[in-house]
Order: sequence, then structure tokens, then C-alpha cells
Amino acid sequence: MMKLDEYLPIYRIRLRTERLELRLPDLDDLVALADQAAAGIHDPGFMPFVTPWTEAGPLERGRATIQFQMRAIMEATPQAWALPFVTVLDGEVVGMQEVTAKDFKVKREAGTGSWLGLAHHGQGIGTEMRAAVLDFLFNGLGADFATSASFDGNGPSEGVSRKLGYQADGIEHHVLRDERRIDRRWRLTREDWEAHRKHEVRIEGLDQDVLQALGLGGDAEK
Repeated sequence: MMKLDEYLPIYRIRLRTERLELRLPDLDDLVALADQAAAGIHDPGFMPFVTPWTEAGPLERGRATIQFQMRAIMEATPQAWALPFVTVLDGEVVGMQEVTAKDFKVKREAGTGSWLGLAHHGQGIGTEMRAAVLDFLFNGLGADFATSASFDGNGPSEGVSRKLGYQADGIEHHVLRDERRIDRRWRLTREDWEAHRKHEVRIEGLDQDVLQALGLGGDAEK
């Protein structure tokens, strides 16, 4: 019998930091992640997402989490992919850290997005898990740029970006709850990433099959 990572090589990827493991979720991980979403992931008075999916009830939030993760994995192609890693601390799934890219082989650019269960805020986990995927992008895949975004007033997310070396990259306007919201874009160059590295990251499973699945033709061309 074939194994899952033979059909989907991206399941071989493991990113390890001092405290965390990031991996693509199995079914048990999806349930644990849904539980975190159901319990709450941000202050109800501030919506940090362009699509306000967390306004739904706990069951609906958990279901949407599972569906989002599964959809991202199943729809990934070498030309356009998303890796919705779960973040694991001391054996517990505490949040998710996504990496997305389109035409990565040419652009050498990818975006990130993330959230944590409320009980795990304020412990430096957000910085550490984003540092893990940045190492994966720059050191593992040979990226030149990483991007992120955060609504004006989202101090923790902006703080993570600044701490890791991102620079302001303009704004966009979105309409949310019938109000205009400012979405601040952030961009990180390879040089700024190298100057602000604070976490040691071990990348496992990044073999030829995985590189091909991510559109790199078996060569990260670093």
C-alpha cells in the first residue's frame, strides 16, 4: 500500500524550531485545529481577517477551518500552491501558519498568513512560527521576497513583521462591516531576512519530489 506522502510529497515537510513543529495536518490535527478556532482566536472587538469567517458560531468556525485546510492542500499545483501548516507546541496543535505562492519559480515570492488560539497569544509563538516558514522560503526554496499584510490596528501582527525585518510596502482598502479598513502590506527581502534571523530552523523532507510539487523542477536554484 502506498503512503500519503507518496501521493502528496508536500506531506514530507517538517519545520522545527526551538519549541515548535510545523507540518501539514492529518485528520487528527484538523480536529485539534478546529477546536482552537471554535474556542476563539482573536478579540471579538477587532476583526483581523479580510473575510470575517470568525463571526460564525463555534461549530461553524471549526468546520470552516477544516474545509479551508483541506481545500488548500487538495488544490495545490506547481504553479499555484498553499501550504497550510499546523503549528505544534509540546504535542498540541495551537494554530496555523500558511504559505502561499503563485508562479514561484519565476517570481521567487510568497505570502504568509497565520492565527493562534487565544490561549497561546503573547508567548512569542507567532514570531517563531513565521520565522520557521521564512527559513523554509529563503533557505529551503531560494525565495527573494516574502510578503504579509495586517489591518491597521493589528499591533501583534505588525510587531511580528517589524521584528523579522519586513518593510512597509503600501496599503490597500477593504470594506468590512460596512466600514473602510486599511490593510497594510509588508515586504521582506532576502537581505533583511538574513539581518534579522533570530531562530534556528531545521527543514526536513525537502527532497526532489517536494521541490517538483512546488514548481521548482527538482532544483531550488539558490
